[in-house]
Amino acid sequence: MRMVLLGILIVSTLFATDIELTDKQANFIAQKVWQNEGAGLDKYLVHWNEGEDFASVGIGHFIWFSKGHTERFREVFPLVLASMEEKGVKMPNWLNSKTPLPWNTKAAFYAAKEAKSKKYIELFTFLKATMPEQADFMAQRLSDALPQMLETMDEPEKQELIKRRFYEVMHNKDGSLNERGLYVLLDYTNFKGEGTLKSERYKGQGWGLLQVLEHMDPNEPNRLKAFAESAKAMLSRRIKNSPPARGEERWRKGWNVRLETYWK
Repeated sequence: MRMVLLGILIVSTLFATDIELTDKQANFIAQKVWQNEGAGLDKYLVHWNEGEDFASVGIGHFIWFSKGHTERFREVFPLVLASMEEKGVKMPNWLNSKTPLPWNTKAAFYAAKEAKSKKYIELFTFLKATMPEQADFMAQRLSDALPQMLETMDEPEKQELIKRRFYEVMHNKDGSLNERGLYVLLDYTNFKGEGTLKSERYKGQGWGLLQVLEHMDPNEPNRLKAFAESAKAMLSRRIKNSPPARGEERWRKGWNVRLETYWK
């Protein structure tokens, strides 16, 4: 399996990691993540999943809320747009990091999609043209993930455990960069978040990067396998704890298929 080269990894402080991508690498990551999230198909680039009250847009299916909507999940698309604004990326004149999803209901969203409304077409075209910039955002999000996770902990021993496991996945045993491991961290952080938001939990239990690192089997020598198996357990726990009305069991198979690619 061809793995992405993820550029220059600079450990700038004990608790921070900066990840920089070349244009070629950003394009590759964009296509890989887009294959995971939307099977690489245009029809899923601007989407509204069954059983959800928000849209999922872009290569990472970034969550985007309509005006006045609140959720337990982190709204990520405005953060993507804010990152692009800082870089001067040109957007449709109606779109910026403060813009809510233009459609208030799933029915209105699909009506606009079916009719190929002006805003829908402009949004789709923008997302299609900025895949590398979306990948850059995901790399920055991973850069910020470790310090965010460590800030939630008071115990130095737990901080050290999470930091060590983060780098065990990212690095080979000889200390060199494990390109596949770094990709796994980037993909899972985009997929299920950092695990630091208390709102992103069911019955007080999360399923993000932090929880996966916490529950990795210390006796499994293949750290990518240990990460994937822990992620599978955390998502299984999420499904068990989830409100029945959300019907999250239907996602189990697809989630597990994705996790298997992390180490096989």
